[in-house]
Amino acid sequence: MFLALLVVTFAVALVVSAIVAFIFSGSIRRILDRVVAPDLAGAWHRYMIFALYVVGISGGVRIFSLEQYVNPADPKAPPLVLTPERWTLEVYRTVIETLQSTAWMLLVAFVFLLIAYVIARGMELRATKHAGSGT
Repeated sequence: MFLALLVVTFAVALVVSAIVAFIFSGSIRRILDRVVAPDLAGAWHRYMIFALYVVGISGGVRIFSLEQYVNPADPKAPPLVLTPERWTLEVYRTVIETLQSTAWMLLVAFVFLLIAYVIARGMELRATKHAGSGT
């Protein structure tokens, strides 16, 4: 039963990560096209999508938490039994943890991309100002 739970939580985390990647792929690409050189934007986009999957799956499939079904914290206690209620709870927890992990990753990435955009825009405005003044 543990192996089935591991496979199900992995599949759920993969599907949720894929949905998040699909929803944010266009936004990530447009921001990268604006901030990064065009020849690098495609590679960075692929890396960001890959990182989104890795962070989502690793956040959703909590190995330490799943270990309680094999090795309980109290050695004298029997391993937990996977009842339908526990299955529901574990799948729900996987969805929430996957969304939480990907949200944090996207937040951090977008903050850094916003900083890079502001710096790039400032440099463009400075270059335009100097070109317009003839210096």
